[in-house]
Amino acid sequence: MPERPPSHNCRVDRIVLEGMTFGGHHGVRPAERARAQDFKVDVEVETDLVQPGQTDRVEDSIDYRLLRTIAKEVIEGESVSLIETLADRIATRVLQLPKVMAVSVRVAKRPVSMKPIGAAAVHIKRTRA
Repeated sequence: MPERPPSHNCRVDRIVLEGMTFGGHHGVRPAERARAQDFKVDVEVETDLVQPGQTDRVEDSIDYRLLRTIAKEVIEGESVSLIETLADRIATRVLQLPKVMAVSVRVAKRPVSMKPIGAAAVHIKRTRA
């Protein structure tokens, strides 16, 4: 059996969930809040994946379903004006999870009032203090 490298050679591992789509009532203008719009969310978590890579146990990792649930609850929850607020709320909740060292969140929408653009998006990164 090949020898495993020591775990301390790991700088940063990542878990990435891309292209999640949820409906929400967010926007600066009342018309944006009147009807649900699609919001696309990407979440990238920095963590150490050496242990789950060796044990093959979800308990030793960060459950992807929990990351998805956080994004879904924020987007489908309370209406806000800015996608910046949505991204920050997702990041704040993800950082509360054990084993998360940092999180990047991208939230995008395609506002009807701004067509023909492909999307209006924000991308934020937060780390543990």
